[in-house]
Amino acid sequence: MKNVDPNEVPIARLIGFEMNEIADGRAVVTLAAGPQHTNPMGTLHGGVLCDIADAAMGMAFANTLAPDESFTTIELKINFFRPVWEARLRAEGKVVRRGSTVGYIECEITDESSRLVAKASSTCMVLRGDSAKGR
Repeated sequence: MKNVDPNEVPIARLIGFEMNEIADGRAVVTLAAGPQHTNPMGTLHGGVLCDIADAAMGMAFANTLAPDESFTTIELKINFFRPVWEARLRAEGKVVRRGSTVGYIECEITDESSRLVAKASSTCMVLRGDSAKGR
């Protein structure tokens, strides 16, 4: 994985999430969800939940890469279990299976009361050589 400060990622600044505890195929992202993140119905926009799950899963997977490798997400799925208005959210991504080319990652998003808000999964493909350049 490239030497990048995960909290200097533009999407993290835009949405306002922080990356924490990145190690051993696991990563935690936190977000103080508020009115700036709502959809027209006044609840947290599902895309924001997708973003924090994708970030947690991506950083967890990136942590398993060799210095000359990169990756791309080839599939992302999320299930929403409860609405959120304002909450301190925690997205924990964990690599379930890391093959030589494809990896499978899962993420649970919980609120400050440890209630399950959403669960996501993704499939990532390892890139090497010319495919990894510039990533």
